[in-house]
Amino acid sequence: MTAETVDQTIADYYRDFNTLNVRAILPYFHEPSLLIGPQGVIPVSNHAALEAAFGPVMEGLRAKGFGRSEFRQGYSKSLSSTAAIIGGTAVRYIQDGREMERVGVTYALHKGTTGWKFATVILHDPAGSG
Repeated sequence: MTAETVDQTIADYYRDFNTLNVRAILPYFHEPSLLIGPQGVIPVSNHAALEAAFGPVMEGLRAKGFGRSEFRQGYSKSLSSTAAIIGGTAVRYIQDGREMERVGVTYALHKGTTGWKFATVILHDPAGSG
């Protein structure tokens, strides 16, 4: 694994997340995957379930005047040729460029035949981001 490959996956994901089109982000997730956050642990069996989980999140961001989000990497580690972990802070901005919020996020990625995909996404306090 090269850092550039995982970094490119993250960059592409944030580019597509910024459209707030939930279907644009589905290809970045492994089926099944796991979401861990303040609401608890959510097993996501397929992309339809992922769409149901992310749809309301994106609608909420749209209602708050979301402009864009960027990932500020705190750490990245190759665990094997098919596993990596990367964490940092997602900084979200409203349309006028002011900061909306910061969310700590850690991604566990698996590399299969179609490239790197998120197997687990953990949302946490930004202070835990590295």
